[in-house]
Amino acid sequence: MNARQAPEFPRWPQYDETERDGLIRALEQGQWWRMGGDEVDSFEREFAEHHGAPHALAVTNGTHALELALQCLGVGPGTEVIVPAFTFISSSQAAQRLGAVAVPVDVHPDTYCIDAAAVAAAVTPRTRAIMPVHMAGLIADMDALAKISADTGVPLLQDAAHAHGARWQGKRVGELGSVAAFSFQNGKLMTAGEGGALLFPDTELYEAAFLRHSCGRPRDDRRYLHRTAGSNLRMNEFSAAVLRAQLSRLDQQIALREERWTLLSRLLAAIDGVVPQGGDVRVDRKSHYMAMFRVPGLGEERRNALVDRLVEVGLPAFAAFRAIYRTDAFWEIGAPDETPDAIAARCPHTEAISQDCVWLHHRVLLAGEAEMHATAEIIADLVARA
Repeated sequence: MNARQAPEFPRWPQYDETERDGLIRALEQGQWWRMGGDEVDSFEREFAEHHGAPHALAVTNGTHALELALQCLGVGPGTEVIVPAFTFISSSQAAQRLGAVAVPVDVHPDTYCIDAAAVAAAVTPRTRAIMPVHMAGLIADMDALAKISADTGVPLLQDAAHAHGARWQGKRVGELGSVAAFSFQNGKLMTAGEGGALLFPDTELYEAAFLRHSCGRPRDDRRYLHRTAGSNLRMNEFSAAVLRAQLSRLDQQIALREERWTLLSRLLAAIDGVVPQGGDVRVDRKSHYMAMFRVPGLGEERRNALVDRLVEVGLPAFAAFRAIYRTDAFWEIGAPDETPDAIAARCPHTEAISQDCVWLHHRVLLAGEAEMHATAEIIADLVARA
């Protein structure tokens, strides 16, 4: 018997006349790069204000945002950056491309966020940054991580690519006292196809990043007096105009996703063998970049087959991230002096999650209650068969 077909879900990206008006506004201002136009500057002010940060810097993409932030924090050859073993590969590659060693540590089995105890055990005199990833918009344990940072002097860099608009104990991402990096890639909660941004807690770091993102050249330079090494990571005016429109509807979308996840996670938890991503009561606003769940013990091969079947019936489903140390890319440059199996031995939760976890695109959570019930019924049917 064939599984029922999934209902229709809202499309992504979403847009309306607000984006169209912004693009025309950017076009007609006659200057299409940030040094002559107004859109990037305006977006940075609005994004910083929305997240409670003194400064925001818009850049070309989220990976570049991480790389730029790490460079400003002193990461380079001979240094180490602690990253979660369960994350998208950009988290580690941003450090590795600077010549640093990426040190993977395990994550919490319930939240899928970096484990603070594992972080504390991994800090060495060479550690220059600790990079928590707010997985699926669930903010990592920032209290414990902030204490580790204070005790060791190692700064935090929040990988907030999933966490636009999220809050930790009432504090927005920009109010947590550390640099945060965001992505605006096509699937993200706000998108211009590509793009990224950094939030800074102080002016000194912001100014250093501004220089490096513009080839080391000051804003008012007319003599090509490049002050520091850098690259061209500047966002263009058209992307910023689109992102200003995307930001305007972010809160409304998050509120709907929170409501729908409350229902869907309850329905998923009632399915035999299914465990939805857990929460943390201190996260009083999760942005829900992904709707994640595990089928413990399923194994990678059967998990992948389950994802294929979910896609066949119309659910926008994906296999969870592969453990970064289980990819060829991780070992090309800046890898620790260990074997994959040695890292796996101290990352048992990452090993399990990466083999039995499934996620659904966040557009599922923009649908109605009936669609949540239909989604859970399909998952229950196909998990039973798997």
